[in-house]
Amino acid sequence: MKKILITGGAGFIGSHVVRRFVKNYPEYHIYNLDALTYAGNLENIADIENEPNYTFVKGDIVNAQFIDDFFSQHQFEGVLHLAAESHVDRSIEDPLSFVKTNVIGTMNLLNAAKTQWKGNESGKRFYHISTDEVYGSLGAEGLFTETTAYDPNSPYSASKASSDHFVRAYGETYGLPYVITNCSNNYGPNHFPEKLIPLFINNIINNKPLPVYGDGKYTRDWLFVEDHAVAIDLVFHKGRNHETYNIGGFNEWQNIALVKLLCGIMDDKLGRSSGTSEQLISYVKDRPGHDLRYAIDASKINQELGWKPSITFEQGLERTVNWYLNNETWLKNVTSGEYAKYYEKQYS
Repeated sequence: MKKILITGGAGFIGSHVVRRFVKNYPEYHIYNLDALTYAGNLENIADIENEPNYTFVKGDIVNAQFIDDFFSQHQFEGVLHLAAESHVDRSIEDPLSFVKTNVIGTMNLLNAAKTQWKGNESGKRFYHISTDEVYGSLGAEGLFTETTAYDPNSPYSASKASSDHFVRAYGETYGLPYVITNCSNNYGPNHFPEKLIPLFINNIINNKPLPVYGDGKYTRDWLFVEDHAVAIDLVFHKGRNHETYNIGGFNEWQNIALVKLLCGIMDDKLGRSSGTSEQLISYVKDRPGHDLRYAIDASKINQELGWKPSITFEQGLERTVNWYLNNETWLKNVTSGEYAKYYEKQYS
């Protein structure tokens, strides 16, 4: 069986990618490598843990010797690299952790792949999943394209930009077969509740304040996570080597408009009077280096690979809300302990 390594497969996006590959490709053996830090959760993939073509391994990509031995043992033919520290607020608090995981961790994987594949690159692929935040901030007009100059403004986006550059450098210098994708904001089931949508769903359920940064007019392009998994599948199998593809939802929303839409959906689902949840909105001090607007031009992946979002934002948001309301035990489990301490420190 063809052995494929997926890093970060117990996390939000990674769990959806792992599930899709395990179910759709029985001829692959999927190895899911995850360090199970605060956002990694084996409950996210409990439904596939006993599949014959799936193996979970707990391990840290920052450990170079472990990664070298792991590659040597299994001789992977493909890597989908999703493991990353990804929360901007945490990167402001502890930037070095982001350098270790996002830069050094990626380097360790690149070195292992280069060593194992040297002279036999045919049929191999190193797929690096990145973010639109590497491009910096847009004004009121325009879209990020694959040729937009990098201009990161947070420690998180700087670490991801650095890892992107190293992947490209290994392609040019060593001939490593790679593809890179830069995606917009994801949302959907299993999302750890430190990001806007799951955080606010959880807070509305518990009648807690909804902390909106600044004036709430920051604009983001939103992508349903299952649509993203489909795009990743297509790029891994059909994307051209040494190419970058932007993956976006064609779906821009100002934060405050999104929050009000979410409040309306939650009021309806919870049987509350219209406008009840909006009263929880609380404007808080803006974070440093906050990018005004992100928006992706995803025409390249559409034209080359035929990908486009399958559902509207309203449909995806309702499916997301339904999932959280039907999985309150999962939500309670992941919002206990250390996360509760972090939340109080961040938003008190």
